[in-house]
Amino acid sequence: MEVHDVTGILQEWRGGDKSAAERLFPLVYEELKRQARRYLSRERSDHTLQPTALVHEAYLRMVDQTVLSAENRTHFFGIASRVMRQILVDHARMHNAEKRGGAAQRFSIEDLDILPEQSAADILELDEALQKLEAIDERKCRVVDMRFFGGLNETEIAEVLGVNEKTVRRDWQFAKLWLFRELSQGI
Repeated sequence: MEVHDVTGILQEWRGGDKSAAERLFPLVYEELKRQARRYLSRERSDHTLQPTALVHEAYLRMVDQTVLSAENRTHFFGIASRVMRQILVDHARMHNAEKRGGAAQRFSIEDLDILPEQSAADILELDEALQKLEAIDERKCRVVDMRFFGGLNETEIAEVLGVNEKTVRRDWQFAKLWLFRELSQGI
């Protein structure tokens, strides 16, 4: 996939070209599916949501926006990571509502390197912690979204946020420690 192709199509989409969304999907589909597989690999083994369904739902939510605010390829995938996270949270809420308070859906945060390997946090608890972090520092929360959920690297995150890589690294370290403290309180 050519980065400039995606960026150009995103610019056309932002300019109101309705056909841009249709041309964009084939260019970003495999990367979105990789992100979805990464998310779902951390879910319980009997999870009913499949990577393809997650990709399609995220893309539909993004297309339903009157104007997509993504400026370039990296920014697009940052937005996609946030949308996928929200879909998983919505799915977990629905699942828990169906169980009427039954066992919570578990979500491993081992990749954050903030909890011991044997520990796992509920996706709803993680989302709640991220919402608290966002209230304290939105940029640090966005770094977690893009790195943990979106699989973006420091360079890509820095580009989306308009900061340097050292800032991203510091934000990531702070967020990991903050989330560790926040999520450890319930253990």
